[in-house]
Amino acid sequence: MFFSGYIVEFRLFLGVVFLGFMDKMFKKQEESVDIEEFLNNLDVEEETMVEDADAYVKPISLTGDEDTTMVIDELRKGNIILLNIGDLSKRNAIKLRDLVKKIRNVAEEINGDIARISTERILVTPSKVKIIKRKE
Repeated sequence: MFFSGYIVEFRLFLGVVFLGFMDKMFKKQEESVDIEEFLNNLDVEEETMVEDADAYVKPISLTGDEDTTMVIDELRKGNIILLNIGDLSKRNAIKLRDLVKKIRNVAEEINGDIARISTERILVTPSKVKIIKRKE
């Protein structure tokens, strides 16, 4: 009878060890991921312009009339524009509206498309590239 208490404790100990071992063997190992660092390093590679590319995706910050002219030129060349409107939307909403209207008119004229994709970004596409728009 003296050993029966120890046997029960030993069995419990073995059960806990076995369960811990099984957890380690069959449980997915979760990695610690710094998502900000990962996303920030997506475009670290040196960019080179490929001569035979049909089109480019070009990020442009919209701050004034000269940027609008650049966006229109790039659209006419067949490039896709990722337009950053964050700074201008905070400083001058009326100017932003006027510049985006000008860009939208050219996009419609060349049979392109335009859509807001976030609070600070507008996507502008040339002819034959349409944006599927859905409201969430």
